[in-house]
Amino acid sequence: MNDFSKILDKAKEIEEKMKESQEKIKNITVEGISGSNSVKVKLNGDGEMVKVFISPDIMREDKVIIEDLIMAAHNNAKAQLKSKTSEEISKATGSFGIPGFKWPI
Repeated sequence: MNDFSKILDKAKEIEEKMKESQEKIKNITVEGISGSNSVKVKLNGDGEMVKVFISPDIMREDKVIIEDLIMAAHNNAKAQLKSKTSEEISKATGSFGIPGFKWPI
């Protein structure tokens, strides 16, 4: 029964650390950039776009180019968010030996 008790204690500890990580992740903000800073996209920890900046200079470009720059900035921000989220989860799960744990985004 002692081993089972240890397992339950460890599970409670993991649960608490994961809750802490989820709160920290909610507060993450990342900024994706494309076109030499002409387009910037900010995402919050939930992956929601919270701000878009388009330089007035880039507005002279074709619509297709602007669309591509927005997508590139968004993809850049998404990659940064994924990296920061993975870092945070690794901090929470690293000491418990959960190899390959990935946070679903």
